[in-house]
Amino acid sequence: MKTKLVLWGANAQEERVLIALELLAEDNKVKVYTFPESVATEEFSQTLMNEWRDDKEVAFPEGYTVTERELSVTEGLLPDDLKVERGDVVQRAQTEWHFVVLSSKLNDAYQAELNELEDRIDKLEKFDSSVWESLKGFWDKVQGQVKEKNLFRDHANTLRDNTNALFSKLKDLRAKMDRDFEQKSKENLEKFMGILEEVEGRVKEGLRLQPIFEELKGIQRKFRDSKLTREHRTKVWQRLDAAFKEVKEKRFGSRDEGSSPMDRLKRRYEGLLAAIEKMENSIRRDEGDLNFQNRKIANSDGQLEAQIRQAKIKMIEERIRSKREKLGEMMNTKSELEGRMEKQKEKDAERERREQLEKAKKEAQEKIKQQVEQSAAKMEEEAEKLEKAAEAIKSTKGGKKAAKDAEQKEEEEEKKDDSMLGAIGATMGEALEDVVDTAKAVAEVVSDKIEDAVEDLEDKIEDTVEDVKERVFGDDDQDDDDDDKDEKKDASDSEEEKKED
Repeated sequence: MKTKLVLWGANAQEERVLIALELLAEDNKVKVYTFPESVATEEFSQTLMNEWRDDKEVAFPEGYTVTERELSVTEGLLPDDLKVERGDVVQRAQTEWHFVVLSSKLNDAYQAELNELEDRIDKLEKFDSSVWESLKGFWDKVQGQVKEKNLFRDHANTLRDNTNALFSKLKDLRAKMDRDFEQKSKENLEKFMGILEEVEGRVKEGLRLQPIFEELKGIQRKFRDSKLTREHRTKVWQRLDAAFKEVKEKRFGSRDEGSSPMDRLKRRYEGLLAAIEKMENSIRRDEGDLNFQNRKIANSDGQLEAQIRQAKIKMIEERIRSKREKLGEMMNTKSELEGRMEKQKEKDAERERREQLEKAKKEAQEKIKQQVEQSAAKMEEEAEKLEKAAEAIKSTKGGKKAAKDAEQKEEEEEKKDDSMLGAIGATMGEALEDVVDTAKAVAEVVSDKIEDAVEDLEDKIEDTVEDVKERVFGDDDQDDDDDDKDEKKDASDSEEEKKED
């Protein structure tokens, strides 16, 4: 807790001044330094805020004024002629500094008691259990004050270090007890390592993870209460922590999984909910401490303890107020994240709809391509049959009987060809109609471009059919002309034979 404060304000003449406050905890006083704006440059003000507040030596320029005021709960820290822009900061510092003074007095009392114990230990020639218990009782008492946060960290650390030094002196006289403790710690280490090795084996075998997780929690509770040296405790904790992480990863998956915007928002939202829950729990604990202090203040052991509890009540109230403000900000962030998650959900739905539409387009295009290829192959096969039929017609000519046979056969072939052409035309027409109907139906769903492609395909197919028909029927007409010539020749030959007779 800082004992120096720097902020801007104004004097009685409404002139802007830089004000620096310093607590003298041992004297229960506050020094008030006032720097006119002409003296308090930007560099100097930043130096005060960044260095002087951290108890570093800073040279003050000439032209400042300094006054001392008694630290009181009822009276303000500043003189009446000084006004500041952040009065709440000054009020908070006043409540905290009053606690600082009382805590310093409590620390002085403990230091005096510790000095007496040190004198007793220095005179010992062998280990004395009563002195050990006295030192232990003193430290328990200090720890109780530390637990209730009646002592500052620096004071508690100093008391702890001095007490540990005395404990070390006593421990030198208690070497056998230390060896026993070391042996016990080693046994506990081996025990925990054996248990964790067995648990790790079950995790690798893929057994049910929920019972294993609960078992690890039980091991953790035993670990906290076990007697272990610092080195052994570190080893056990590292292995226990690794086992927890492995089980969590197998149960819930890696934390890197799911990197989409919605997944990131969900992780942030879940983390925020956890933080909100922690903040609410913290506020409830502070309220419980506040109720406890209110109950205890009536049964305080001495005026000093009552004053400490009164100071703690003000600190707790200020802490609750600050945490409630943070909780309000966190709730606003929660509402904001919920709105962003809704928008992201709409974006994901729209993207999924576009992907489905694109997939439908590709499937339609592929289907059209397959149908076109099948129809083209079928038309080529029918065209080859027509060409073979035409060649057969040409090879059936010669002689009268052959002509008659050819004529008769031609009529049959024509009927056959007509029926074949009709069948081919019908087949091609049906296939073409199926392709055109399918293409048009799909084109309406996909796009206008596919419809244009289908129309071009219609024209190409019709041109192919006309070309095949022309080739077939054109050869038949030539055959008819050849038959007519043969008939005329036969007639001429017959008349010449009559003349000879």
